[in-house]
Amino acid sequence: GLTQRVQKVEFNGGELKVGSFTISFIRITHSVPDTANIFIKTPVGNFYHGSDFKFDLTPYDGKKTEFKKISQAGDQGILCLLSDSLRAEKPGRTPSESKLTLSFEKAMEETEGKFLVTTYSSNISRLNQVIHAAMKLNRKICFIGRSVIKCKEIAQNIGYMNVPKGMEIEVKDLRNFKDKDLVLVVAGSQGQENSALTRIVSDEFREIKLKSQDTVVFSSEAIPGNEISVNSLIDEIAKKGARAIYSEVSEDFHVSGHGASEDLMLMMSLVRPQNVMPIGGTYRHMVAYKALAKKQGFKDENIFVADNGQEIVFSKNGSHFGRRINLKNVFVDQISGEEVESFVLMDRQKIAKEGVVVVICEVEAESGQIVDNPNIIARGFSSQDAQDLSKKLSSELKTALSRKKQPVTNWIYIRRLIGEVSEKHIFKAFRKHPMVLPIVIEV
Repeated sequence: GLTQRVQKVEFNGGELKVGSFTISFIRITHSVPDTANIFIKTPVGNFYHGSDFKFDLTPYDGKKTEFKKISQAGDQGILCLLSDSLRAEKPGRTPSESKLTLSFEKAMEETEGKFLVTTYSSNISRLNQVIHAAMKLNRKICFIGRSVIKCKEIAQNIGYMNVPKGMEIEVKDLRNFKDKDLVLVVAGSQGQENSALTRIVSDEFREIKLKSQDTVVFSSEAIPGNEISVNSLIDEIAKKGARAIYSEVSEDFHVSGHGASEDLMLMMSLVRPQNVMPIGGTYRHMVAYKALAKKQGFKDENIFVADNGQEIVFSKNGSHFGRRINLKNVFVDQISGEEVESFVLMDRQKIAKEGVVVVICEVEAESGQIVDNPNIIARGFSSQDAQDLSKKLSSELKTALSRKKQPVTNWIYIRRLIGEVSEKHIFKAFRKHPMVLPIVIEV
């Protein structure tokens, strides 16, 4: 875990000194409020870190990109631009967030039942648009799911969201209102297991049942890697007879928080860096960004497309790829906060994939023979397989120990022998390698 507490710095403008670096923040538009790019002055040159951005000229919250500051940073000379590349493959520009307002109002008006919306919980502008549409159509609103409720409460506390008094209701009060008077803002836009939306669709949410008159709007895109779970959730909604609206059906309910190709090229033009480095996308997005950079006149040696762990060295004498750092995932125990060792992970994977068999044997010390039948507990096997295993393995264990009728002098050897016999029998019978735990009781 972390050995020191993280120092929180509240930033209200101006410059911030961190060692030999001088940092300033430049407001940018994105799906998360108060997103900023970072202008970093270092002894070897200046860097512009543009992780997540788009150029929304009419943002819903009214907070516009500080174009002048971006250009002024470029005037000071930029050694390298580190740029968002997630939508480098998309032509044109990313549309404005404000275009969605009328879409929500129209869809709510057409819905005879409940109107459910799921989106990224951190997209406060999107949540505000849903609130305003619900207010205009005189529907009550209910926030469901930990992440949505947490972000809503934070936004309210800092003045970024205002739900009119009497408009918001709790889940327990839903039954007091007609479906046509309800808007539900639900967590789970990525089809996460045990999320509020997944539970509702699976009929595991006692207070809410999905009906044919209901509409479910996915005001989001599937994050790369989540496509299967999102599509599966949409299929389940269709089975319920409810109407599902998602990006493949309509582009009127979601706009990305990431700039498309023309936005990315505009950033290059404003910053005018010596080098560019795409970040924030998969490798294919970074390759697409490289193609855009070449259109802007950058040479191959000034475009750094790097894998995770690839060091890039910047100095007054130039820039080049450095060493490769061997990165690995570090798993942390949920309770202790300590790193989980590799052998523990291997054990967990083995149990999950192959199952576990506990073999409890009472062994007589004087003869080295098993007393009665071993108690065999199998998990991860079908009921029939578990019964067959218990019967046949008991016989084989007795046979194995009967070959050596003598007083036991080494109990570790007996335990190892029982484990080896069990593993061989299980693999021969079931072609499985479960975790085998032999327990020997001396009698």
